Amino acid sequence: MEPAIGIIEFNSIAGGIYATDAMAKKAPVEIVDSKSICPGKYMILITGAVADVDESLRAGIKAGAETVTDHFFIPNVHPQVIPAILAATPFEEMKAIGVIETFSVPSTIIAADAAAKAADINLIELRLANGLGGKSYLTLTGELHDVEVAVDAGVGAIKEIGALVRKVVIARPRVDLAKFLA
Repeated sequence: MEPAIGIIEFNSIAGGIYATDAMAKKAPVEIVDSKSICPGKYMILITGAVADVDESLRAGIKAGAETVTDHFFIPNVHPQVIPAILAATPFEEMKAIGVIETFSVPSTIIAADAAAKAADINLIELRLANGLGGKSYLTLTGELHDVEVAVDAGVGAIKEIGALVRKVVIARPRVDLAKFLA
């Protein structure tokens, strides 16, 4: 069984730091990331067993109180998602490329999880908000048909929340494009 993943976004950096401490003390979770993000927000990303992540998220939401702007929980996240967030996803060959650009960190992670579960692709990276004015995006590669299926699944997962900026599929990318994506 894959681990759970949870994220909380705050409109206060101090509130986010305070909540990080509360979350780490509440349950044995791994804090994947805890940092300020554009534009002046704070994000905490955790992983661990389903019950532990759920308990820790509840503690973070309570500690953050009115500074919490968004949060989500994926109980069985695809195993490629966390390495792609850490930009530590090796891939053997750049085939077709898919890009999903969103208005928020949570929507990018939700789209990546859905994309990875829908087709045989490799997530390359999830770029989360820093230096992007609060937007985020993900890149993935695989056979053209799989990339199209994955991108459509990722977009479908966030369609109702209106978070999509743009999606792109490149069937035959130039070889040197890979150095800009990994």
